[in-house]
Amino acid sequence: MKKKQISAYAKAGVDIDKKMAGISAIKKMADRTGGKGVLSGIGLFGGMFESPGKGMVLVASADGVGTKLKVAAMAKRHDTVGQDIVNHCVDDILVQGAKPLFFLDYIGTSVFNSKVFQDVVSGLCKACSENNCALLGGETAELPGLYPPGEYDLVGTIVGAVDKKKIITGAGIKPGDVMIGLPSSGLHTNGYSLARKVLFETAGLKISDKLPGTVKTVADALLAVHRSYLKPVCHVMEKVQIQGMAHITGGGFQDNIPRVLPNNAVAVVDRNCWKTPPLFQFIQEKGKIDRDEMYRVFNMGIGFILIIRKMDEGKVMSILGRTDITPVVIGHIEEGKKGVKLIG
Repeated sequence: MKKKQISAYAKAGVDIDKKMAGISAIKKMADRTGGKGVLSGIGLFGGMFESPGKGMVLVASADGVGTKLKVAAMAKRHDTVGQDIVNHCVDDILVQGAKPLFFLDYIGTSVFNSKVFQDVVSGLCKACSENNCALLGGETAELPGLYPPGEYDLVGTIVGAVDKKKIITGAGIKPGDVMIGLPSSGLHTNGYSLARKVLFETAGLKISDKLPGTVKTVADALLAVHRSYLKPVCHVMEKVQIQGMAHITGGGFQDNIPRVLPNNAVAVVDRNCWKTPPLFQFIQEKGKIDRDEMYRVFNMGIGFILIIRKMDEGKVMSILGRTDITPVVIGHIEEGKKGVKLIG
């Protein structure tokens, strides 16, 4: 029997297969807590709860910044990670057509550092303002002995709303539909355990070094703020019926796109349709990482995907062309068993 090969990401400390198996295991337990008003369980980008009597559905999501925080600590820059967590959560609920209402944060640390705390919160406030989302508050926990000295964790929960009649589920996706990719600003908030291992251990780079192939320092490249797609996507939703959307986060293309596909749809992604940013190229080359694994760990330059009817392609590209992002058609939908086919 052939021995299963251990992925580069697992060697860096993150086993995606084990994570996905764990999610599947807890889903049944979580489903038992559901009651009246619950419209979705674990597995979607945002959990949905119907607001009684108003025709609106509340959509909630929680996430963390992860080991990007270690990069912030190395660079002594903490003003961007607050933006990261807000924008990440905004993008998660946007997948179902929801707009944010309010955000709550959790900061856990060994010893409270006023300067770091203020920098983090300033990022939270900046992103909340840009996304028209209220920062209601949260929790700051000082837990010596639980967190290593000088380190902290940042987690957030967002609640948004969408008209029940306008929820985007992906159920209407069919063969012939087109996928439009929206560019990422960098790694966003995923894959940092592997990126840090390759850049700092394998390549021996320092946080202040120039990233090969770019004019940016390693710090600038790794701390680029997770992009919010709220405004450009809302412009599209006002004019066109979007069939489905995917936020390319942990699990990359292979695990995120299927979350919005019906059982008879295959997403064919053509990797030749866009140029992979230098950061991802460098990580792949220096880490000697399998190409398909790269697309399962990282966003590879595409942070968000819209699935639309072929006849709407020109209109959507025109709408997005008037925003601050450059869209690209990255593939299409075919009939078959639900999944992703990477070509090119």
